[in-house]
Amino acid sequence: MSSWLLRMPNLGASSKYGSSNSDKLNLSCIHNATVAELMRGIRTQMNGLIAGLPPREISAMSLGLAHSLSRYKLKFSPDKVDTMIVQAISLLDDLDKELNNYIMRCREWYGWHFPELGKAVTDNLAYCKCVQKLGNRTNTATTDLSDILPEEVESAVKVAAEISMGTEVSDEDIEHIIHLCDQVVQISEYRTQLYDYLKNRMMAIAPNLTVMVGELVGARLIAHAGSLLNLAKHPASTVQILGAEKALFRALKTRRDTPKYGLIYHASLVGQTAPKNKGKISRMLAAKTSLAIRYDALGEDTNVEMGVENRAKLEVRIRNLEEKGMRKISGTGKARARTDKYQHKSEVKTYDPSGDSTLPSMPKKRKIEEVEVDDGEDQEEIRSEKKAVLSEFVKTEEGEQPPKKKKKKEKKQEVMVKEEEEEEPSTSFVTETPEKKKKKKKKKVMDE
Repeated sequence: MSSWLLRMPNLGASSKYGSSNSDKLNLSCIHNATVAELMRGIRTQMNGLIAGLPPREISAMSLGLAHSLSRYKLKFSPDKVDTMIVQAISLLDDLDKELNNYIMRCREWYGWHFPELGKAVTDNLAYCKCVQKLGNRTNTATTDLSDILPEEVESAVKVAAEISMGTEVSDEDIEHIIHLCDQVVQISEYRTQLYDYLKNRMMAIAPNLTVMVGELVGARLIAHAGSLLNLAKHPASTVQILGAEKALFRALKTRRDTPKYGLIYHASLVGQTAPKNKGKISRMLAAKTSLAIRYDALGEDTNVEMGVENRAKLEVRIRNLEEKGMRKISGTGKARARTDKYQHKSEVKTYDPSGDSTLPSMPKKRKIEEVEVDDGEDQEEIRSEKKAVLSEFVKTEEGEQPPKKKKKKEKKQEVMVKEEEEEEPSTSFVTETPEKKKKKKKKKVMDE
């Protein structure tokens, strides 16, 4: 009987639990299908087998055992309160989506009756509250909207209601629209309460993470990783692109540039930097954030000194990048690097008209060099040569044959004489003017 009672804990548990008991107590424990069926019968007849045990206590005992087994299987720990953060941020995102759908539907629905109200009131919550108060647009003149809208907007709404182009609707339609506006106002109020709860919970569980990236981004990182402990196991490079897994695998598949940031892009430190520096800041922010996460998950203290210090360092880094402060690598590192003053140096270029014409360029003719003839001995030599030429020309006319061979100089002289005869038919010697002499001299030079 005693051996059977010792087997009972093993029968209700598992083979691993029975093997551990057999090692510690030196007893042979049995776990098979027959024992499992026997254990089921004992559980069903527990009230009759145990005397002096009221049914109320048996039900409480079974309920506690079921809860403990469920927590063990789900690995639930009462200290693991980051599950509340995961559920809260998921609900907050769902509320935002539903609010957007409801407000869009409300504006479109009531816009058929009073379209001018949508242009005058841009805030969604104020729009729904105005619809709640107004109902039909004919009540605008007698309705006080001062607690919802400013004075100038209220006067503009009342003027627009008098000349509105909207269609007439029934009272039943107005009731449904007002009921929809009530839902929007209630959901908005609950969203505000939920955000305050999430902010307080994040400051209690992960204060350093909240200081670094904010409540919403920190809660989304925890929800994406599953828990704060799982997030602490991720390296900084994974924290940087957490939330952009689809873009990462697409970039690896197509061999393109991998994404620089994921959920961390919505942090305030990344949002306030220039687009060219967002990659650098997101990498540095991910490194500091991973340290803050590990400190929050595994550290015993709950102070925010580390988070504040790291955030101050990042802000200084952002300021240096924005100011483009170039500093010396060597030396004290405090003096700025000197840069030469910029001077605008440009060459003045003239227009070349040679490319305007498509005709080929012709070479210029060389000018004939003019030879000035001096008066005096040169003129006497020319006269004597002319007399000799004339005498030879007269002999040829009388019948004498000229010599067969003549020099080149004589031929040139004959040509000159012929030209003179054409101008002056008489064979007598005539004095020439200086201008004619110059012309003849030029022709002579050209022939030579």
